Amino acid sequence: MSPDTVVSFLFESMKVAIVISLPVLVAGLIVGVFIGLLQAATQIHEMTLIFIFKLLAVGITILLLFPWILRTLLDFTISTFSNLSNFVR
Repeated sequence: MSPDTVVSFLFESMKVAIVISLPVLVAGLIVGVFIGLLQAATQIHEMTLIFIFKLLAVGITILLLFPWILRTLLDFTISTFSNLSNFVR
C-alpha cells in the first residue's frame, strides 16, 4: 500500500465524516444562537433551556436526514470495498 493511497483514503474518510456531521452541527448551532438571543432579550439565563432545544433540534435533524446519511455511508463503504484491490498489493 503506497502512501498516496493511504492519504487519499484518509482524505475521503474525513470528507465523508465532515459532510455527514455538518448538517447536524449547523442545526445545533442555529438553535443555540436563536435560544441564546431569546434568553438575552428576556434575561432568562437557564442552561437547561439551551440543552433541551439543542437536543431536540439535533435529534430531529438526524431523524430527517437518516436516509441521506445512510446512503452516503453505504456509497463510501461500497466504494472502499470495490477499490480494496487497489489498496492491497
